[in-house]
Amino acid sequence: MYKIRHYYSLGLFLMIAGLFFQSCSADRRIARAMKRTFNTSQVIKQYQVGFALYDISGKQMIFERNAEKYFTPASNTKLFTFYAGLKLLSDSIPSLRYVERGDSLIFWGTGDPSFLQAELKGVRALDFLRQSDKKLFFAAGRYTGDFYGKGWGWDDYNAYYQAEINELPIQGNLLHVTERGGKPLLTPRLLSDCVLMDSGSKSRNFTITRDFNENKFHYPKVVIPKGYSQDIPFRLSTNLTLQLLTDTLNKPVEVIRKDMPATAKTIYNMKTDSVLRAMMLPSDNFIAEQLLLVYADRISPTLSAEVAIGYIQKKYLSELPDVPRWVDGSGLSRGNLFTPRDMVAVLDSIYVTIHDDKRLFSLLPAGGKTGTLKNAYPKTDQPFVYGKTGSLSNNHNQSGYVLTNKGKIFIFSFMNNNFVLPTAEVRKEMVRIITYIHEKY
Repeated sequence: MYKIRHYYSLGLFLMIAGLFFQSCSADRRIARAMKRTFNTSQVIKQYQVGFALYDISGKQMIFERNAEKYFTPASNTKLFTFYAGLKLLSDSIPSLRYVERGDSLIFWGTGDPSFLQAELKGVRALDFLRQSDKKLFFAAGRYTGDFYGKGWGWDDYNAYYQAEINELPIQGNLLHVTERGGKPLLTPRLLSDCVLMDSGSKSRNFTITRDFNENKFHYPKVVIPKGYSQDIPFRLSTNLTLQLLTDTLNKPVEVIRKDMPATAKTIYNMKTDSVLRAMMLPSDNFIAEQLLLVYADRISPTLSAEVAIGYIQKKYLSELPDVPRWVDGSGLSRGNLFTPRDMVAVLDSIYVTIHDDKRLFSLLPAGGKTGTLKNAYPKTDQPFVYGKTGSLSNNHNQSGYVLTNKGKIFIFSFMNNNFVLPTAEVRKEMVRIITYIHEKY
């Protein structure tokens, strides 16, 4: 019996050893092929590129090219914000904190981006306030930051993707404009009187522009195109928040200055997965920035993106290969600096945390099918790439998971910075290489 067991154990050992060396040999082949691909690419030679390819099952890095160097991640930053949400939030987003004192209900914001947001339409917190028979008092002052993230460009103030940040966002902090019967239809309606025709404008195209410092919006004396749609950030203030709440609830809301007690209760709004998906698929900057405040609510009486990032880095990211410079939630800031191998490490942690391929891939853009990767790869119902894009002028990145024809899942981070080529050419070369990995391995 002992000999049988001995031979069986020896055979098992040799089989495992054989598989191990076979795997190592396959990884070396991939590494050689990747080296040739990068060395012979005429496109990649023209700018700074970083790349890392990691084998999930083998738990080892297969190939690196400048993977230890820092790059501007742009919206790849949202992968860090996404991972933090998986670690810090329960299955639903905290929307309001509150206490009841006699005939009064005092509430604090958490930064919840889903509160009446156009796509998510979170109304649970709103219904809670609407159904209360108590006097409503909004306790302002939890948010300690600026209306923009650190390092944001001021000249994008009129663009939909740069909505201002606050503790109680309403309707995405955006004025939504659509065409209705040949006229502009505005939401929220409260701002209708702030939108005026500029008869002196020489523009031949209809567009609405806000004054930089105040909520005065102007459009030229031209016909609004049929089907027109535009979102413009409005300037935030506590007074405007009160007006919007009062108008929406159809009941008075007053402001109060009061520190939030540790015993404050919580009202939850949308499912966490729904909010994370709404951030990742279209690469929503507003949701990403507001989520940092939601994370801060879990750990601090004040809402600070800086506090949230510091806590996340110390608690969950202390073992990254390189210390990242992480300054905002969305990647709008060029102050963010990450290495490709840091991106791979975070993606690996995301994979381990979710531990469910179907759920994970449903939360991410899919190449050729959904989100910001929909048009990057050929249209398909069987995507082989799931991940996050990241674009700023002269920068375009892609990090995620690539499924191969041989059934493996690799993590990759492909970071392209400081190029003067058209972004389409950089994207095409990146897609060519990721597709090659999918087809050959």
